[in-house]
Amino acid sequence: MTKTLYAEFTVKPGSEARVAEMMQELTEHVRREPGNQLFLPYTRETNPREYFVFEVYQDDAAFQEHISADYGARFNGELSAHIEEEGSVLTWLQQVA
Repeated sequence: MTKTLYAEFTVKPGSEARVAEMMQELTEHVRREPGNQLFLPYTRETNPREYFVFEVYQDDAAFQEHISADYGARFNGELSAHIEEEGSVLTWLQQVA
């Protein structure tokens, strides 16, 4: 069964350019993961500091591989200094049809 979630966070004023660079680098890595099916980062149209990242992984093993990747750990380590929350807020989803 696929693992589907979205992550949300709000970038602090002044960190927009750095987080955009970081997200671009992370996206390139994640999309190369064998178990990643979708990794789609967005910003809110009315507030580009608000990020929404939709993610789908083949299964729990693929997600576990994703969260153990060193580039993800580096991203999350640096991200914490650039966002208003303590970390990305994750919401897990289940497909209904």
